[in-house]
Amino acid sequence: GGREANQVSDDYRYQDGNYEGYAPNDGYYRGGDDPAREEDAQSDVTEGHDEDDEVYEGEYQGIPHPDDIKEKQKKRAPAVADEYRDRADLMAERMEDEEQLAHQYENIIEECGHGRFQWTLFFVLGLALMADGVEVFVVGFVLPSAEKDMCLSSSNKGMLGLIVYLGMMVGAVMLGGLADKLGRKQCLIISLAINAAFAFLSSFVQGYGFFLFCRLISGLGIGGSLPIVFAYFSEFLSREKRGEHLSWLCMFWMIGGIFASAMAWSIIPHYGWGFSMGTNYHFHSWRVFVLVCSLPCVASLVALKFMPESPRFLLEIGKHDEAWMILKQVHDTNMRAKGEPERVFTVSYIKTPKQVDEFIEIQSSTGTWYQRWLVRISTTFKQVWDNVLYCLTAQYRMNTLMLAVVWFTMALSYYGLIVWFPDMIRYLQEEAYESRVKIFDEEEVSHFTFNFTLENQIHRNGEYRNDKFIGMKFKEVKFEDSLFEECYFEDVTSTETFFENCTIISTVFYNTGNGVPAMVSSLLINSTFLKEKEGCHLDFEEDNDFLIYLVSFLGSLSVLPGNIISALLMDKIGRIKMIGGSMLISAVCCFFLFFGNSESAMIGWQCLFCGASIAAWNALDVITVELYPTDKRATAFGILNGLCKFGAILGNSIFSSFVGITKVVPILLASSALVGGGLLALRLPETREQVLM
Repeated sequence: GGREANQVSDDYRYQDGNYEGYAPNDGYYRGGDDPAREEDAQSDVTEGHDEDDEVYEGEYQGIPHPDDIKEKQKKRAPAVADEYRDRADLMAERMEDEEQLAHQYENIIEECGHGRFQWTLFFVLGLALMADGVEVFVVGFVLPSAEKDMCLSSSNKGMLGLIVYLGMMVGAVMLGGLADKLGRKQCLIISLAINAAFAFLSSFVQGYGFFLFCRLISGLGIGGSLPIVFAYFSEFLSREKRGEHLSWLCMFWMIGGIFASAMAWSIIPHYGWGFSMGTNYHFHSWRVFVLVCSLPCVASLVALKFMPESPRFLLEIGKHDEAWMILKQVHDTNMRAKGEPERVFTVSYIKTPKQVDEFIEIQSSTGTWYQRWLVRISTTFKQVWDNVLYCLTAQYRMNTLMLAVVWFTMALSYYGLIVWFPDMIRYLQEEAYESRVKIFDEEEVSHFTFNFTLENQIHRNGEYRNDKFIGMKFKEVKFEDSLFEECYFEDVTSTETFFENCTIISTVFYNTGNGVPAMVSSLLINSTFLKEKEGCHLDFEEDNDFLIYLVSFLGSLSVLPGNIISALLMDKIGRIKMIGGSMLISAVCCFFLFFGNSESAMIGWQCLFCGASIAAWNALDVITVELYPTDKRATAFGILNGLCKFGAILGNSIFSSFVGITKVVPILLASSALVGGGLLALRLPETREQVLM
């Protein structure tokens, strides 16, 4: 402090070419012969100097010290010379600035404390994460109803199940990259708005193509929210709180699964919860469910309008004053909540990194409006692409590749198995159902009216003459080598029902449409179809088995213990041990699936697997946030999360194809992927003692 004061004093005294009685032109003292005056002058000159300071011999002659000259030149030079300096030099200077900022920002966040502001942001971002969890389950729950409502084929059902993951994959990469250029809050608002708008629209569209498109864009929106949420929240947390509170935030994904399961269970089976407009527009209860599932996204979108931008991001782009105001808001909010409103925010200046982006601002008079927007958009996406490539530079290449393998193997096994579990339970149900089939041979029925349900039956070599089938349902019924002569079918509904090698003579089908059983190698003679129904028709008792909702509900709820354990231990045992241990324990759980030969056993092993694997997911989210600098954080998270969704698509496709064929391939594939990913994760660097760069 003394040296700085003395330097300012010296600069002031050098003005006008003289220094308190000293004439710089000849170097001789002209102050008189008074010894006291000379002594006072000497003490004034040396006042404030430490004993260790060296005295420059030309100082008393008014000659500036060479170090002072260099310092002044250094302050003036960059403003002029930056455009001529090598980009590598500018980047090196920026890296040095970022390192200083990282440590200063950590101290500032510690001064702001952890309190009301962080908890408010926690719940706002939690709703966004909850919307992501809901989106994963929505299509699986509505698929049995939607396939009847939209007359979906098997290939269409498969595409509808995968389209959401495809949208999430694209959205994570695209919106995650934009968040590093446009800001966390702005991109998260865009992401949630896209999801809310198209999820709402998808509940009203009637055609399969439009519904598929809406779910694709809805998935794109919510896929972009995941990398932004974790990057956004981490930048308001201190090092000692980061691992724990990011893990608590992950609980909202579990809450989203529970919410979707509970809403599906309580809404979809109620056929009356809808309306119709004419004969072509039907708003059934599964559409009400889709509408309700958009509520968490809408709630987060509204609440986010009242939250500030990340100050760490603002500092990264040179907006010092805005960042300072937000940090002061965080400090004051927390101090008031703690009953210490008199505490003053002591930070007056925060280091900002040197800005080296080559962004060209187009003037309003340059070109047409769309040309200006085209230049801005292309420039922004070029910067995003540069960020993507930066994650593969020598400094981050190895970490990025190892994280990519861990994310992919985790997603392949987890998402593959959570689809495989319900399919296996359904297959076990079908096996038990088929074992109770009733077989009727060579029956002869004439002049009889069928107005009830036939279920799980096989009729062979039967003869039906002058019979009426009115307002009835066929479920899992097969007629083999049978004869129907002068029969009458009206308002018939059928599921998995076949006429195989049958002869149908002079028979009338009235107002049946797709309710007619499928004809397999059957012969129609003088038979007519009158007033056919249009579209497909729902049978909720058949397609919406509450056990499937219960399985998803229990699977989501089972991760609660794993979430709690991972949150409490994340900062104690570290991220790496958490990932490796969780994945290896999950692999062991997979081997026990060989003993799952009943519905209850499969449900139990599913709950154990989900509970064991959630700790790895939480630790992956935390370490991905901490390994990358602020201006690349959301981009890197988006790339890895996009790869995760690609693994989910492969897992869904591969695992579901082996249902009913063999359990060996899915179990071995999942367990080997988990073991490989878990062992590789142990080679990642530990980040729990690291400040956010």
